[in-house]
Amino acid sequence: MLMVLGPIQFEVWPFNATEYEHGHETTFAEKPVLGTRPPLEWVGDGPEVWTLHARIFPRRFGGLDDLKKLAQARASGKPQYLMRGDGAQMGWVVIEKVDEHSTYLDPKGVGQVIEIDISVKRSSKPSNGSYFSLLSGLFS
Repeated sequence: MLMVLGPIQFEVWPFNATEYEHGHETTFAEKPVLGTRPPLEWVGDGPEVWTLHARIFPRRFGGLDDLKKLAQARASGKPQYLMRGDGAQMGWVVIEKVDEHSTYLDPKGVGQVIEIDISVKRSSKPSNGSYFSLLSGLFS
């Protein structure tokens, strides 16, 4: 297993995570002062984001069902748990955006290679009721 995002397990096949990017920032408030550079006051952590790049080969290995699960997880608006394959716990995130790029279309219009970019942002953990509904969804 390479990575897990909510109900999706990224493995070498069928849903292959090829790379990811991770960015985080800090926020400062600028205080105007006459005759000098404005001092900066640390406000706290800013957004923490990941972009996951994945690839599926539907005809050869499948993966379209996982793509549907990903769309449902995004549309739910509920936080999903993100974990790297080595067990590193990345925490709770919301799926902000999923972009698909299909190439080598078959006669039914389905791409033989589908590149997927998934943008997620750190969020707070879900409420207890939401947490248990997320867990039960993983086993259905």
